[in-house]
Amino acid sequence: MIYGTQNNSRNNYVTYGQKGENTSQTIGKICSMDANTERCKRDSERQTAISTSFDASNSFLKCQFLPKLNAKEGLQFDYKAKRTVRDFYKSLTKTASKFNINPLSTINYPFPYNISLGIWDMQTKLKENVADWENLHIAQSKRKTYLASKQVHYTGSSLYYIPVIPLYKMIKDPERKRNARLLLSVFSYLHSIANVPYYRNESSYLYYHYEMHREWVEQDEEEEEDAMGDIVKAEIIGDSILKKLQNPFNLNVFEQRLRLFNKVDDFDRDCWMIANEAYALYNAYPKESIFRNSLIPEINPYDDDERIIRMDQYISFYAEDKGWLYNNIKETVNNEFNECSQIEVPTIFTPIDGSRIAGYTLDFEKRFFNLLCDLCTLLYDYK
Repeated sequence: MIYGTQNNSRNNYVTYGQKGENTSQTIGKICSMDANTERCKRDSERQTAISTSFDASNSFLKCQFLPKLNAKEGLQFDYKAKRTVRDFYKSLTKTASKFNINPLSTINYPFPYNISLGIWDMQTKLKENVADWENLHIAQSKRKTYLASKQVHYTGSSLYYIPVIPLYKMIKDPERKRNARLLLSVFSYLHSIANVPYYRNESSYLYYHYEMHREWVEQDEEEEEDAMGDIVKAEIIGDSILKKLQNPFNLNVFEQRLRLFNKVDDFDRDCWMIANEAYALYNAYPKESIFRNSLIPEINPYDDDERIIRMDQYISFYAEDKGWLYNNIKETVNNEFNECSQIEVPTIFTPIDGSRIAGYTLDFEKRFFNLLCDLCTLLYDYK
């Protein structure tokens, strides 16, 4: 993971911002973002007032117009529509009782407008009666439909990039080979089970950046030989480590390596604690991907410049955190992310009526990102 400062505290993160006038400089090992976008201001001069030449009735101003059905609000209604309506009104009644709200009766309106109108009415009254209320959502699980509030695990402004060359150096170091074997099991879990992208896989975001820099170096006759050396090293070592991560043996002996590992010094203890947490996650969530609750934010369809940082762009394995190649890729990624206004993060919708859905939490994501923080700190500090 790339930190905002050299301090290893998890809280020292630079906030992602929107596009500003100038590109900010990178600090330490993080690609920091720009200042907030300056919005267009309204003209302070008003238009000339225009009035009718006769007294017109203003009684229409006292009328209340019901909202139109927004097509984006529609759910995937099918033959289970009756059950959907039943679940919705059941959740609506519980929500109204919880917040002491008298909801508008919409049951006699045609489907699905009755649900859309019910959501609009409840949202309006919640904003009027509940402090700091934001948005009401309607969500569907495999079994029921319910009114929900959104819960988000904010990932900070860090690039969770896990370097693989430090692991390669451990493998070649006789004094740290046993640490390397233990961390190989951790790496295998992250890549094979949790689906952390790997920069040598063509489908990964960073693969494009590494290939793009190779092309630049090949086309630039004045580029130093060290530049191509960094690229070749990243490719050869990256391919070597990837083969090891794809070997199921490292997962099969994970528990055995953890149990037999002898902790001699602080580095050993840190390795063991990280591996122990990874194995605990593996046991508790044996098939869960880190992208299981990823949710791409809605963007303005009329704004071609609005872009999103996806989770698979800021979570990945990569070569190392030093050298010509690292500095240039860091700058390229930084510039690209500075053009984005939103970031994809783990998100779930929990029932606001107090009911619970088994296993529907962000506990896995919270523990997983903490694990990445600790692992990256260990690898960055390894000499």
